[in-house]
Amino acid sequence: MTKFKVYTKTGDSGTTGLIGGTRVPKHHLRLEAYGTVDELNSYIGLIRSHEIETKSSETLLKIQNKLFLIGSRLATDDTKSDLKEKLVIVEDDILLLEKEMDRMDESLPELNNFVLSGGHPLNAYCHIARTVCRRAERRANQLTSEVDVNPLLLKYINRLSDYLFILSRKVLIDMGKEEIKWESNL
Repeated sequence: MTKFKVYTKTGDSGTTGLIGGTRVPKHHLRLEAYGTVDELNSYIGLIRSHEIETKSSETLLKIQNKLFLIGSRLATDDTKSDLKEKLVIVEDDILLLEKEMDRMDESLPELNNFVLSGGHPLNAYCHIARTVCRRAERRANQLTSEVDVNPLLLKYINRLSDYLFILSRKVLIDMGKEEIKWESNL
C-alpha cells in the first residue's frame, strides 16, 4: 500500500483542483467559500478544545462534521462529479442548531443591549467563530451567482452564526463571568 503524500505539487502554478478534477485559480470564489468554512471549522475545534459543557462539546463535534461536508459540497464541481447526491444538508441539521439554541437560551438572562466580545478567552473565540461564520455565509451567498448552492446549506450557515452567538453568552454564564455591555457614550 502506497502512503498518501500531503504535497502534490499540482498547486505550485497558482491553481487547485476541485472535486471532480476541474482546475481553478486559488483566488476563485469557490475556494474563498470553502476555505472560509474550513477556517470556521478550525475555530470551532479551538472552542471545543476548551472545557465546556458536554452537550455543547458534542454538538460542536456534530457541527464540525457537518462543516466538513459543507466544505466538500462547495468544493465539488457538479458538472464533473455526482458527489452532490452524497453531501446532503437536511432540515433536521438546522433544527438541531435551533433546539440547542433554545436549550442554552433557557439559562441565559434576557438580552437588552448589544454585547462586546470578551470577559473570557472562550467567549472571544466564540465571537471570532461567529464572525468567520458570517464571512462564510457571505462567500457562499456570493457563490450562488456562479453555481447552484443548496439553499439549506446557506440556511445552516446562517443559523450556525446565531448558535455561536448564543454559545458565546452561555460559556460566560457557565464560568460565572459578566457579559460586557456595549456603551455608546464612551
